[in-house]
Amino acid sequence: MKLGLVTDSTSDLPADLIERYGIEVVPSILVIDGKQYADGEGISRNEFYARLPSMEKFPTTAAPSIGEFSTRYQKLFDAGCDRILSIHPASQLTAICNVARQAARDFSDRVSIVDSGSLSLGIGFQVLAAAESAEAGADTSTSLSASLEAALASIADTRRRLHVSAALDTMDFLRRSGRVPAAITILGGMLSIKPMVELADGQIKAVGAARTTRQADERMAAFLKAGLPLERLAILHTGAESRAHNFLNRLMEEVRRELPRDILIVNVTTVIGAHVGPNGLGFAAVREK
Repeated sequence: MKLGLVTDSTSDLPADLIERYGIEVVPSILVIDGKQYADGEGISRNEFYARLPSMEKFPTTAAPSIGEFSTRYQKLFDAGCDRILSIHPASQLTAICNVARQAARDFSDRVSIVDSGSLSLGIGFQVLAAAESAEAGADTSTSLSASLEAALASIADTRRRLHVSAALDTMDFLRRSGRVPAAITILGGMLSIKPMVELADGQIKAVGAARTTRQADERMAAFLKAGLPLERLAILHTGAESRAHNFLNRLMEEVRRELPRDILIVNVTTVIGAHVGPNGLGFAAVREK
């Protein structure tokens, strides 16, 4: 009995992990000047973040079609999967999860939709938890129902230990996206500061502010170190690779032994970057049990 996994491109999973676990990834849609781009096609992340500050119109985004999800579900069933877990971003922030639910209706109860309550590797780490659980179940010839329950339990356990935060370079993009309460955007608009936000259970909330990038990075490091030791860690950035590497290097010098062995540095997908803006720094971390 085999459990299939589907997510979308907002999970920011690296290609090698997608291939290793046979995960199907549905691309979200980026819209620039009325032209639609499937996430990852037509414009690279580096090119997007380089162009973003000078774009006359703010880019927008759209959820994939129902057909895109249906195609991926059918592909996995044709490949021998008996059930599918489809794991997606917080439904409070995007329609992607709802579109996946609509597609799942055509497959009776064989597709289970999971609202991760998160974004980027906050989703990705939940997908990886499910993938590792499913792989372990396959190795021990666990029944399908037990494998599904174990994968769902692993997702829930990871989510309980998950921490996703970011220091934004500007609030302009998040304000125009309409995805955060007005009180947060006012904080960023009235002062020349670097707003700091946290994402938990689909809610974005302000957790602080800094006047300089250096101060923001120091605050971010303090947030991260408060959750040590860690099981998983991804340093996230929006076109700010050198900042991300410098941030990680400082962490390694201070708390190397309490960090996981494999740390990801991820240039966040354009579909998220369109709403948070360039030059941002963040992290997704899963605390040890």
